[in-house]
Amino acid sequence: MASYEPVIGLEVHVELASKSKIFCPSTTAFGGDPNTHVCPVCLGLPGVLPVLNKQVVEFGIRAALALNCEIAHFCKFDRKNYYYPDLPKNYQISQYDLPLAFNGYILIEGENGPKKIGITRVHMEEDAGKLVHQGTISTTPYSLVDYNRTGVPLLEIVSEPDISSVEEAKSYLNKLKAIIQYTGVSDCKMEEGSLRCDANVSVRPVGSDRLGTKTEIKNMNSFRALQKALSYEIERQIEVLESGGEIVQETRTWDEGKGITLPMRSKEEAHDYRYFPEPDLVPLVISSSWVDSIRKSLPELPDERKERYVKEFDLPPYDAGVLTSSREVADYFEACVDLYPYPKVVSNWIMGDLARLLNAHNVEIENCPVKPRQLVAMLKLIDKNVISGKIGKTVLEEMFATGKDPDVIVEEKGLRQITDEGSIEPIIDQVIADNPKSVNDYRNGKEKALGFLVGQVMKATKGKANPAIVNQLLRKKLN
Repeated sequence: MASYEPVIGLEVHVELASKSKIFCPSTTAFGGDPNTHVCPVCLGLPGVLPVLNKQVVEFGIRAALALNCEIAHFCKFDRKNYYYPDLPKNYQISQYDLPLAFNGYILIEGENGPKKIGITRVHMEEDAGKLVHQGTISTTPYSLVDYNRTGVPLLEIVSEPDISSVEEAKSYLNKLKAIIQYTGVSDCKMEEGSLRCDANVSVRPVGSDRLGTKTEIKNMNSFRALQKALSYEIERQIEVLESGGEIVQETRTWDEGKGITLPMRSKEEAHDYRYFPEPDLVPLVISSSWVDSIRKSLPELPDERKERYVKEFDLPPYDAGVLTSSREVADYFEACVDLYPYPKVVSNWIMGDLARLLNAHNVEIENCPVKPRQLVAMLKLIDKNVISGKIGKTVLEEMFATGKDPDVIVEEKGLRQITDEGSIEPIIDQVIADNPKSVNDYRNGKEKALGFLVGQVMKATKGKANPAIVNQLLRKKLN
């Protein structure tokens, strides 16, 4: 591994959030019974013609500008010809030599600091259908075809081969996903196919400037699958070269169950698709004024928001980066700060206990049962010494499970903090009596022994005693 370095380029397909398909009025809604979101146009029936959806073009320009691309003022659609059961016309309307946008980049945190990953092109195309593998008939496998997805608008975003590691690939895809979500042109839900990624991978000796023979990996439907597939393919190619073999240029599929890539077909070249201009669509002329108006409508993007959080909220760059990596998380954070002007406290709770609960229950923050006002109400209870920070974690879990307000939970569960010294003092006396060794250790200069005794008091009060009062009373009695 030390003798070789990988060269990776990613091709990312993003489903756009238009209500209708790219060339017809059929709905783009996810799901539905098979073959119910279709019409004669997207089914490729005789006698129909495509009509370009203007919103798709606007979304494409919006995304491309956010990716620092140049917008082509003249572009066209092409027919990409290939034969596959989920492609009803036996060709796909795409863009070939004159794409919508080109020459962009994304900044990521590389292994040696900030790194620019080039974007070769961004082009529009229609999606294909979906094969549903049903099983076998008389030992022969068979599949059915669902054309609901056919004609759904896609952006294909092709990176330069600037990615040098699996970690950089993950960082690039995370950053790309965040930028696209911020623009509002797609929800980028990988589990619904709104964001799909293919990878071109090769390896070469460290220090060489020549590219090795590449393979393309398909069927990676999660960030975890991307990492595992890239790691496996890099190691596989190195083993082939080290054993004296040659890498074959081909398309491979990622088998999640076996944890390996497998050959699908020999890699097609552009001429294999017999590209030619789409005769049923005129070329597209995009005015500078339209591009400028879309540019002015762009929202604050992740890098800009991160910089603002560092300056305006005095957050560490790490916190700011985590919070702004998702537009929804950043919106949640700002909603809390609007009600509770202590950004670092809010950041700690969102990045810590709330994130843990969201991950454990596989819930996105936009569907979080704990609303910003409820999280803030809990933080205010801590500030007023109604509950301790430790009890706050318990209250947050109950809020997440039930959706109840924190003050209701505190009263129902009897979680109000004990601040009465008269109630705490007898418990401290008992802890001192039960732990003579720790008492002697503390009096002999072992400060850690005090922490143990405080813990015993907190345990006896089920975490409800005020820690500051416990510390104060313990020190007074021990001294």
